[in-house]
Amino acid sequence: MSDTTTPTAQNPLISCHMIEGTEVYNTDGEKLGHIDSIMLDKREGGVAYVVMSFGGFLGIGEEYHPLPWKALTYDNEQDAYVVRLSKEQLHAAPRLKRNEYDRLQNHTYGKSVYAYYGTAPYWY
Repeated sequence: MSDTTTPTAQNPLISCHMIEGTEVYNTDGEKLGHIDSIMLDKREGGVAYVVMSFGGFLGIGEEYHPLPWKALTYDNEQDAYVVRLSKEQLHAAPRLKRNEYDRLQNHTYGKSVYAYYGTAPYWY
């Protein structure tokens, strides 16, 4: 019997709890942070955003950056996600505080996030 929670090359599906906590690197190999949350659209289905945690220590001073799911690619060798984003670009990227995740429901804010990463909003 196979383990249905472990993704394989043949099975691209993965449980959300296995994605949360996964590290995120840029294409230069610099660690940017880790995936804090996955925001799903419960009506349309699919991933609306991945929220990446960046910086801080023990939860103090962390920044949270919503990323379009399509801005990330999975790297098997690193067992991590990769985003085409320098640290400088990350500092200029849209961000949230942990208690501001409700802002992601605002399509005007969402359009600014998707525009920053050069992708069409998921709801189009």
